[in-house]
Amino acid sequence: MEKSIGHRILSDTGSRMGVVGASGSLSGHISFCLDRLRPCGAKSSENFPLGGTGFLPYLRLQAEVSFQDLPALEREIVICRKCPRLVKWREKVAREKKAVYAKETYWGRPVPGWGDPQAKIVIVGLAPGAHGANRTGRMFTGDESGRWLYRALWKAGWASQAESTGREDGLQLKGLWITAPVKCAPPTNRPSTNERDACAGYFYREMDLLKQARVYLALGGFGFDAVARLYGLKPKPKFSHGVEVKLPGERWLVGSYHVSQQNTFTGRLTESMLDGVMRKAAKRAGLVR
Repeated sequence: MEKSIGHRILSDTGSRMGVVGASGSLSGHISFCLDRLRPCGAKSSENFPLGGTGFLPYLRLQAEVSFQDLPALEREIVICRKCPRLVKWREKVAREKKAVYAKETYWGRPVPGWGDPQAKIVIVGLAPGAHGANRTGRMFTGDESGRWLYRALWKAGWASQAESTGREDGLQLKGLWITAPVKCAPPTNRPSTNERDACAGYFYREMDLLKQARVYLALGGFGFDAVARLYGLKPKPKFSHGVEVKLPGERWLVGSYHVSQQNTFTGRLTESMLDGVMRKAAKRAGLVR
């Protein structure tokens, strides 16, 4: 990834380095501890609170400078409690549930990205759906938006099956990574600017670790703007369906209307339109000619 992104990451964490010391020597201990603090449902916050004073905040401080691989980053993401409003909402939804899913155990935590670490195409959404990814623990899984997206990915040859129902359904992605700039389900699908910015460090680090990425396919203006900020584009490009923006390092940003029901039910986004932007992304990634 470009130096500017790495510098942005280091600027966020640099002030902590003096406190933590050489992060390389701590990474094994951090991973060991975080594995044992991995939450187990909405009630995990009662057992492993990360606010206040004491050892756990210091552990989190150490963890934030250890970003050498995607699994380590995922461990950090799933225990995050930075945004009180989002924590309260995601856990409330996980407790109260939707009637049709009343017998299911909701994930109720931040949802990390997933897919092929060697991905050439990265799909960037907005945030987990309250009863989709917040329930299943996988991005774009378990709701109508996901049904549209994974069907299109399967037709494009990037998904091993046309449906994504849960983390253990056997689905595999080839050459593709799926993520969102905000990792927690927000009320009314609208994260605040402060919540967006609080999650930006995770998003920047995630993108930095996807070394083979050549195309960012943004589903909606929120994801489109997140990639524009990532690359510091000025003036900021205008979002539209099918727009293509050249990025530094022979990379591309491609825009698409989001696969939300608001767009798919009204016909603003059709299957053929979605298939079309998939073809654009594949061409820019060098997967087809």
